[in-house]
Amino acid sequence: MSLKAKFRGPATSIDDQVESFATERVPTNQRWPIPAISVVLLGGATAMFWFTYGAQHLFLVGFPLILIPIGYFVVGAVLTGMLTMRVASREGLSPNLLSRGLGFGSRGAAVTSFIYGINYVYYFLFEGTIVSHAIAIYFEIPIDSFSGTLIYAAFGLVTIAFAWRGMHAMSFLQKWGFPFFVITVGWAVYIFSRDRDLVGIGDWTATQPLTFAAMMSALSLANGQVIFQGLMATDYGRFASQRIRYRGTASIMILELIPMLIVIGLGCFFGINLYGELSGPDAQSYAQDPGYLFVNVIGLLGVILVVVTQIRVNVMNLYSGSIALASGFEVAAKIKPGRPWWMFLIWGVGVLFYVTNVLNHLGTFLAIAGVLTNTWVLIILADYFVCRRWMKLGKPENVEFHENEVPKWNPCGLTSLGVAVTIGAMGIIGIYPIYFASFVAMIVGPLIHIALTRATGGRYYKPKRTATQTEVNALDEADDDHDPLSV
Repeated sequence: MSLKAKFRGPATSIDDQVESFATERVPTNQRWPIPAISVVLLGGATAMFWFTYGAQHLFLVGFPLILIPIGYFVVGAVLTGMLTMRVASREGLSPNLLSRGLGFGSRGAAVTSFIYGINYVYYFLFEGTIVSHAIAIYFEIPIDSFSGTLIYAAFGLVTIAFAWRGMHAMSFLQKWGFPFFVITVGWAVYIFSRDRDLVGIGDWTATQPLTFAAMMSALSLANGQVIFQGLMATDYGRFASQRIRYRGTASIMILELIPMLIVIGLGCFFGINLYGELSGPDAQSYAQDPGYLFVNVIGLLGVILVVVTQIRVNVMNLYSGSIALASGFEVAAKIKPGRPWWMFLIWGVGVLFYVTNVLNHLGTFLAIAGVLTNTWVLIILADYFVCRRWMKLGKPENVEFHENEVPKWNPCGLTSLGVAVTIGAMGIIGIYPIYFASFVAMIVGPLIHIALTRATGGRYYKPKRTATQTEVNALDEADDDHDPLSV
């Protein structure tokens, strides 16, 4: 394979590009090389979110303690992505389709698909908000005005156009968008540093007194992304070769995390220096807002940077969200308009959330996302690696996902998820500290699932049997043989 071929996907029809095998296995002849998958993932790896993420962690615990939650995030994301991508590539299935056979059943998996899809609505909202803020700040438009909402909605529609043809369109977008990001951010760092007395790394301190609660809050923020980043990569990793090994899937995650860590570090750098120049109750909020930062540092070029970067990442949010919703609605409501049309639902809900300022509850959302998503994914992994491959309670390969192959509801996974989420919700509502919620749930859920699947002997992997006509005829013949009145 030539070097150029390693960075592009296989030839495929327009229909397959658009639908992206959202509700079917990825055929073996439609698998992508590792470098080509890594190029697509560059959009998420260089999202503006990571500037905010780095500043948030630094403001909570300072340096060098920030290395603890970030280190946990890196190790956890690599392990999770390595395992989930290995399963997805081997089976050629998205996490939503895998859920049908791995512990939840067809309708149960529809529930988890909606949970997964809501994550992307929120990230679509977050990334789109940065765009609207940057444009509004530069052109002096009130952020919360009707005009601000129109900006958000308009750029959301533009993003849908780029995500329409799936990975092939995203690959093209990242190939020119990533170099533009690197050059422009480098220029912003130069301009930002040129006329300032920069804060030395030894003075990168927390904005509040350092406490155990602050460290646990930072770890909770990290935990909200540990599973999610590996899961998001799996939407693309299912296109990897069936023969890919763990080192191959781990390399995909590492290649994604390297630029991500650089952006997180730059978020710390910009945030701590900008925070010292600002005053008022919103100083910390502005210091971790890339839309505010780049517009004030490099002006119109900063606006263009934010717009291009957010289109690059929001195509991924729309793509993965539409994959999840297509899978869920196919079973729950028998609605099959095609994958790309679900992007309009994500866009519409995003506009509604923008108007109602849902983004103000980022911390609560990340805690809830950590409870729901982390628990769900770890139940899937526990089912595949422990229940199926180790305990041999189900097929270790060719995981069932068609509706006629799986039960509608698998009580093992659903009960485990329900109990774990209930325990996690107790933390979110304040019965115990919220920063423990996602950790407790993600441990309890898989353990309960393994116990229930073992106790039931794996019988919920298959739907309830219905007698075929052949079986009915055989029973009738047996009855005739034993009929005392027969001659």
